Amino acid sequence: MSQPADGLEPRERERLDRSLEDLERRRRAWAELPVAGRVGYLRALIEGFRRVAPGQVAAALEAKGIDPASPTAGEEWIAGPYVTVRTLRLLLASLERIRDRGRIEIPAAQLRQVAGGRLAVRVFPTSGYDRLLYTGFTADVWMRDGVTRENLPDHVAPSYRGEPGPGAVALVLGAGNVASIAPLDTAHKLFVEGRVVLLKLNPVNDYLEPFFEDAFAELVEGGFVRIETGGAETGDYLCRHPRVEEIHITGSARTHDAIVFGTGEEGRRRRERGEPRLTKRITSELGNVSPIIVVPGRWSEGDLDFHAENLATQMTQNGGFNCNATKVIVTHAGWPQRTDLLERLGGVLGGIDRVAYYPGAEERWRRFVGAYPQTRIFGEARGEVLPPALAAGLDPADDGPAFREESFCAFTAEVPLEADGAAGFLDRAAEFCNERLDGTLNAGITVHPATRRELGEERLQGAIDRLRYGSVAINHWPALAYGLGSTPWGAYPGHTPTDIQSGIGVVHNTLMLEKTEKAVIDGPFRVFPKPVWFVSHRTVHRVGPHLVELEASPGPLKLPPIFFHALRG
Repeated sequence: MSQPADGLEPRERERLDRSLEDLERRRRAWAELPVAGRVGYLRALIEGFRRVAPGQVAAALEAKGIDPASPTAGEEWIAGPYVTVRTLRLLLASLERIRDRGRIEIPAAQLRQVAGGRLAVRVFPTSGYDRLLYTGFTADVWMRDGVTRENLPDHVAPSYRGEPGPGAVALVLGAGNVASIAPLDTAHKLFVEGRVVLLKLNPVNDYLEPFFEDAFAELVEGGFVRIETGGAETGDYLCRHPRVEEIHITGSARTHDAIVFGTGEEGRRRRERGEPRLTKRITSELGNVSPIIVVPGRWSEGDLDFHAENLATQMTQNGGFNCNATKVIVTHAGWPQRTDLLERLGGVLGGIDRVAYYPGAEERWRRFVGAYPQTRIFGEARGEVLPPALAAGLDPADDGPAFREESFCAFTAEVPLEADGAAGFLDRAAEFCNERLDGTLNAGITVHPATRRELGEERLQGAIDRLRYGSVAINHWPALAYGLGSTPWGAYPGHTPTDIQSGIGVVHNTLMLEKTEKAVIDGPFRVFPKPVWFVSHRTVHRVGPHLVELEASPGPLKLPPIFFHALRG
């Protein structure tokens, strides 16, 4: 018997067709479901992910070659169930406001004016628990031009205003690297945009399928969610299926272009002509050559040590397989402490081993390392382990892969820029990131408090304003904009299918803000106790389960074990 043209076995095609038929029949029911009904489903989903958390984490640790008794195991607790349950809980709070008051009210105290006279909304901290666990951290969402204090209510929770439409069937193509991405993308489509969802898992982490089926059980039973596995042929069949009305992609720009325009020479020509083979609504969160701008200043020994660990975390957490992993460190060429920081960073990197579980990692790692003879390798490549690598001293005019391609492994470059003082450096660094680095997902600025005072908040805000990124973090990993839940996560607005960069649209964004430009995270220059997301944290595997319990059902009695373990990190 000949293989079908789409490469699928008949039974698989029939199964996918049935799933989409089920969803199509239930799309209007979901669109018309009262908010109170959605609240019930969301509560069940939170309890579901709380229930499956231990098994989900154990499966991920086995797949990624991580010792369950090691602190590294905490990475899966934090990036998986913790972020999932936290974001779902914040989304639940918003739905309950809509149920009880008919809308999400943003108090005037959360509004302020930022660079260019635009409106910013304070979205973090969200509670007293946040203030205790993230002391000194804030997050604002900078809105686009035209959004004002007066018309802000018109740009909150748009899908909950007016009469419900007929609904739609959305396909979510899950990511293979982080366990919280696929369920949260699915939840965004369900509860923020009002779509029913077919979630197609990535083959890299489709071992999570039974846990997701369990957590989403009530939504699956209601006919509002279907979860499928399979390879590229399955994904292509679903993308082109007439019952799929819109698609959300998490992955690379290359994957996006293959889906939208096709592959090979024909796909390239379609993209050049602006003739997509798919004209459905497609949103996406794609990769980024993520920069961290290190503003020169007078740092103490403790400052240097803290930020060496901070940078090492951003480079190597999850083996470097994060779209928000730091790929370029931008420094001042004349900063006297530049070499010292890099040496201390190397000392931290030398103690980090990660299994390179993501397909293609070794080829990418060797290609990037081979492109830069000055690369320092902090360890030995053995078996499936690829050590961290740092190529320092790159020319800002470099035309190799470091600036134009996300390595998606534990490789990072450092580029020193000539500039007049901290102010001149900050201006030049923002221009360099915008013009020379691929992607617009996230960027960071590390600045000492004394230097920050000398620069002034107006100049710092100006640099943030000029950075064309969907998230900008001060002093900490921009991945916080992914993990906080209340911040929108996605590319800087304005991309098109033919120039996709880091994607179109946002997810998370639990206040359901419309017309957002960027999330801005601001944190203390140094933090005690050590942040649980640091790769050097010694007890995060103990803290993680308690954080999940706190987010699932907040209460003061859940704080003591968190502090007990966190203080020993």
